[in-house]
Amino acid sequence: MTTPGRLRLAVSVLVTAGSMLLGTAAAAAPPTTPAPAGDRTCDPIDPTACLLPFPNDYFTVPDRTSPTGKRVRFAASAMPATVQGTPIDPAEWNRQDGFSPGSPILVHVPGLDAAATGVAPVTDIGRSLAPDAPIVLLNARTGERTPYWAELDAHAAGRPDRQLLIIRPAVALTEGTRYVVGLRGMRDGTGATIPAPTAFRAYVTGAGLGRRDVRAAQMKRILADLSRTGVKRHSLYLAWDFTVASRQGLTGRMLAIRDGAFAALRRAAPSFTVTNVTDYSPEQDPLIARQVTGTVDVPSYLTGDGGPGSRLHYGPAGGDGTPPTPNALPTPSGSTVAADFVCNIPRSASAATPAHLSLYGHGLLGRPTEINAGNVKTMSNTYDFTFCATSWIGMASADVPYVAGAFTDLTAFPAVVDRLQQSFLNFLFLGRAMIHPGGFAAHPAFRDAAARPLINAAGGLHYDGNSQGGINGGALTAIAQDWTRAVLGVPAMNYSTLLQRSVDFAPFQQIMDGSYPDKVDQQLILALLQMLWDRAEANGYAQHMTDRPLPGTPAHQVLMHVAFGDHQVSPAAAEVQARTIGARLHTPALADGWSADVRPYWGIAPIRRYPYQGSAIVIWNSGTAYAPPPTNLAPVGPEYGKDPHEFPRAQAGAQHQKAVFLLTGEVVDVCAGTPCP
Repeated sequence: MTTPGRLRLAVSVLVTAGSMLLGTAAAAAPPTTPAPAGDRTCDPIDPTACLLPFPNDYFTVPDRTSPTGKRVRFAASAMPATVQGTPIDPAEWNRQDGFSPGSPILVHVPGLDAAATGVAPVTDIGRSLAPDAPIVLLNARTGERTPYWAELDAHAAGRPDRQLLIIRPAVALTEGTRYVVGLRGMRDGTGATIPAPTAFRAYVTGAGLGRRDVRAAQMKRILADLSRTGVKRHSLYLAWDFTVASRQGLTGRMLAIRDGAFAALRRAAPSFTVTNVTDYSPEQDPLIARQVTGTVDVPSYLTGDGGPGSRLHYGPAGGDGTPPTPNALPTPSGSTVAADFVCNIPRSASAATPAHLSLYGHGLLGRPTEINAGNVKTMSNTYDFTFCATSWIGMASADVPYVAGAFTDLTAFPAVVDRLQQSFLNFLFLGRAMIHPGGFAAHPAFRDAAARPLINAAGGLHYDGNSQGGINGGALTAIAQDWTRAVLGVPAMNYSTLLQRSVDFAPFQQIMDGSYPDKVDQQLILALLQMLWDRAEANGYAQHMTDRPLPGTPAHQVLMHVAFGDHQVSPAAAEVQARTIGARLHTPALADGWSADVRPYWGIAPIRRYPYQGSAIVIWNSGTAYAPPPTNLAPVGPEYGKDPHEFPRAQAGAQHQKAVFLLTGEVVDVCAGTPCP
C-alpha cells in the first residue's frame, strides 16, 4: 500500500513505546470467555466466542425505521476486550442495519481439516459452487449459491482451539439481502466426520427445545432455505443466517455529506487559498514547470477542530442527553476544513495546449506530495496532465499516531472512518475548484505570464490513484459527480481481507497482538472493523462504482491495474472487486505456469476485442514476483520474489493505456496480445 520508510519507522516507535501504548504484554492472556448459554448476548451454537458464528442475524433486533427492517445489536459484554478487560464500545456498530457485503464469515469447527473436508481454497474458487460443496453460501432471496473461498486462520496455526474457519465471498454480497450459511461434511485429519454442536443439533432434531425458544422459528426458516437447494438438514454441521446492510446504511452518510455540501455551494467555485507557487527551470525539473500548493475551504462535518480523533457531527444530542438516532445523518458543524492541495503543472502545458486535469490519490498513510514521484511526473509531462492531490485525512501521514493507537483500543477506530468520509468531500471540493471557470483556472498561479490559462478547466476531470489511492479511490469514484472515468492502480477492496495479506500490516499486527492477543478476537475485530470501513472504502460502494450508480451520480468506467504477486495489496481482493464491478480481463493475463490457480481469474470475463469501451482489469507481471500464499499471510520471504507493488505505474505502456482511457474511455491493448508487460 505504498508504505514509505517513515511510516514503518513511526509505527515502530509506537510499538517500542510498549508500556505506554499497549499496556501489559499479554501473550499468555486467556482467550475470551463466552457468556453463559442462556445469555441472549451470545449465540450458543458456536460457544468458542460470544459473537460466533459471524456475521449473524442472532445479533440483530427488529427495527421498522431501517431499510432492512433490522438493526445490529451487540452487547458490550460480547465485544472483544483489551488485555486490561475493556470491551470495544459497540455504539457505532449498533447504528448499522446489517453486516458488510464483504464480511469474512467466521466459525470455529473443532479439529477441522480443510483439505480432508474439500473446502474451496482461493486457488479454486469454482469448487465453491459444486453441488456437493461442504460450505454453502446462499442468497435467500433468489435461492442462488454465491462463490467464495475458505481458509483456516494461518495466524492461529498451532492453536487449533482458537483457529477459525474464514469464508470470504468472491463477489460482494447483495445489499439489503439475507444470506444463509450451511456447513456439512466437516472432517478431521483422519477423515472422520465432525459431529454437529449440541445446541445446533437440538434445532435440527427438535429434541430438547423449550416452548419459548425464540430461535426455533428462525432456525426452521434457515433449514428450509437450505433444503430447497438440496442440502439435507441432517447432513448439516451448522447453519445460520445474516442480513447485509442496505445501500442507505452503507452509503447514506456520505451521500448526505456530499449533497448537503454541494447544495450549500450552489454553482459557485469553492473558496481556496494559494500559499506557494514554485517555478522550476528545466535544469531543476525537466518534467514539471510549476508547483502550486494551498488549501481549499470545505464545509466540516466533523466535531471539534476536525483533527485526528474527531467524529462525524450528527447535530446536538436529545434534550435528555440521548445520542442521535441510528438513522441520523451527518450535518455541517458550522466550521470549515482547510483541505491541503498540491498541483504540478507539467512542462508540456501551455496556453495552446493547456493541461488535462486529474485528481491523484496517495498511498497508505502518505502525503499528497506523492505526485512528486517520478512515475507521476513522467505521465504528467508525457500526456499533458496537471495532477492535484489532497490528503486522505483519517489515513494520511498525520494520522499515523492515532491509527496505531486505535489498535490498542478499537473503541477509537470509528474516528478513522469518520475522517475518511470528510476526506472524500475534500477531494470532491478540490476537483470542483479545478474545473470551475471561477476556480483554479482564474487564478494567476495557473496562468502564464500573459495571463492565459495553463489548465483546461473545460476539458473535464479525471481520477488516478495508487494503492490506498486505488482502494479509497474506488469509493470516491462511486460518489463522484464531476468525473466518469478513473484509473485505480494496484487496487482492491475490503480491508478485512487485505490487512493480514499485506507486508505493511506487520507493525499494526504487532500492536494488536499486544492489546488483543486472542486469535479468535483478532478475526472478529477485522470483521467488525469492516462493518465501519465500508463507509469509506470501495467495499461499501463497489456495487455502484460502475453501471448501477448511486442517486444523483453518473455511471463510471474504471480501469484497474493490478501487480501480479503484489506484497502490499492482495491481488485476490482485486479480483473480488473486478467481479463485483463487472470489469473485463486483458488476456492472456499471465504466461503459462505463473498462476497457482486451478482456473486463473475465475469468474472474470475476458476482453474480446480492442479498443474496448468499459471497465477493465489488467494484470502487470514484473517477472520478479511469484504467487502469494494461498491463505491470510503476507508474502514475506525470498520465495515470493521482489515486491512488484510499484511496477505497473512505472511502465510506459501502462501510462499510455491510462492516458488514453482517461481521455477517451477506450481501453487499448498496449501489450500486443500478450501478457503485460
